[in-house]
Amino acid sequence: MDCHRAAPTVFKSRPHLRRPRSQDLRAPRRLHLRDALTWSTRRGLVLMAGDILALATSWYLARSLNQLFSPIPAQLVWWTWLGLPSLFWVMVAYTLGLFSYAGLYRSSRQVKNYLRAGKLVSLVYLTALVAMYFYDPKLDLPRSLFFSAWLSSVSFVVVARVVMILALRPLEKTYHPTRVFLIAPAQRIKPLADVLRQRANAPVIGAALATTANSNATYQAILASQATLVLAESIPSADLASELYWKLRRAGLPLQLIPTSRDMLYRRGQPETVAGLPTLCLEDPLAGGWDYRLKRGLDYVGAGLGVLMLAPLFLVIGVAIRLDSPGPIFFRQERAGLHGKTFQVWKFRTMAADAPQQQAQLEQHNETADGILFKVKHDPRVTQVGSILRRTSLDEIPQLFNVLCGQMSLVGPRPLPLRDVAKFDGWHDIRHQVLPGVTGLWQISGRSDIDTFDDVARLDLHYIDNWSINLDLEILIATVGIVLLGKGAY
Repeated sequence: MDCHRAAPTVFKSRPHLRRPRSQDLRAPRRLHLRDALTWSTRRGLVLMAGDILALATSWYLARSLNQLFSPIPAQLVWWTWLGLPSLFWVMVAYTLGLFSYAGLYRSSRQVKNYLRAGKLVSLVYLTALVAMYFYDPKLDLPRSLFFSAWLSSVSFVVVARVVMILALRPLEKTYHPTRVFLIAPAQRIKPLADVLRQRANAPVIGAALATTANSNATYQAILASQATLVLAESIPSADLASELYWKLRRAGLPLQLIPTSRDMLYRRGQPETVAGLPTLCLEDPLAGGWDYRLKRGLDYVGAGLGVLMLAPLFLVIGVAIRLDSPGPIFFRQERAGLHGKTFQVWKFRTMAADAPQQQAQLEQHNETADGILFKVKHDPRVTQVGSILRRTSLDEIPQLFNVLCGQMSLVGPRPLPLRDVAKFDGWHDIRHQVLPGVTGLWQISGRSDIDTFDDVARLDLHYIDNWSINLDLEILIATVGIVLLGKGAY
């Protein structure tokens, strides 16, 4: 497969698809030295130091109480540092990693979630207990040592975080005063600015209309204002799903929404009040971006393993296609990918070799309600083998090569032909802000049974707005079932 032949070019007929960057909307930004100097980072480092000190104190105390009765087994002491055994440092690393992933060092709301901190410490100890059993089932772990270290660790971590946060509060007002950039309808900007100034002494240093929330000019204005908080009201749901949250996440800026309708309630935000106003806070964790890096790693590993495991199937399908009808084994077609750039999608050929030339004659038989997608249930161009491949979706598996070339992901919005993209409404282009996928919510939610492209685009927006590694895994697992049943494909 020639990855270089598919060098992307911007789809010319839709100039508004052009973007100044070529990254996926979810990709983390590059870290700079100034990131280490932000108040959020310094606060996180202080809290991290406090957690380490609390855990170390609890271990010193537990060991002192149990040293004469049941000391830690020698099999678990691989090395010692600062008077503490290796097992302690392993558990500390695990604890800090969990705290970072949970946002307990970054999110202004999560750092005060003392109950969650205690639960995560308990999870570390329970995990360690299971791991030690598998490490050596005959190992007799001193119960008094384990429970005293566990309970004291939970207590000391919670107390230490309370003390640290109280100590940091006056410093935060000095070194990190709240500066708000407001996005709202014109008639709401002044009332909201007055509320913020009177109730929270938080100046509004910039503002933009809700209708421009998705524009690059607004994003650049937010960055130039050096705001520490973006407060938004009445943003169109499509705009929010596509750009604003992910752009601000890349920049490390928290976004808080003032919910004005029920469609705001399903979002991933956490309840928080600002100047007495109920909001939903959307803020990235300190380890933000690693989930996307993990996704891309899984893409390459999964696609590579898929190609190796399915190689015999590739051969069988290739032979069947050649015996069934004249023409090439593979079908390549230009489609719109990330930021509207075109690339060559690979599929097994399921139609007659001259199928593209015949499509113009079949347009009048298009069965989709809005005409954006082209679908004919009993398409005369489909071959006998092609019918089987399309019903089982096996015609799509050569796109694993597109994944290996970095043009696609295993999961994402499906890349569409340029003929379809040319018929898009403006808001449909939001799906191009992330890498296209071999499968997606559309494929597991009805595929060919969905009549209008608006429904497809809404599924894509839902995927973008609620994306997580777990959602990708759910879609992949569901896709296997859909392929085996052949539901909604023709």
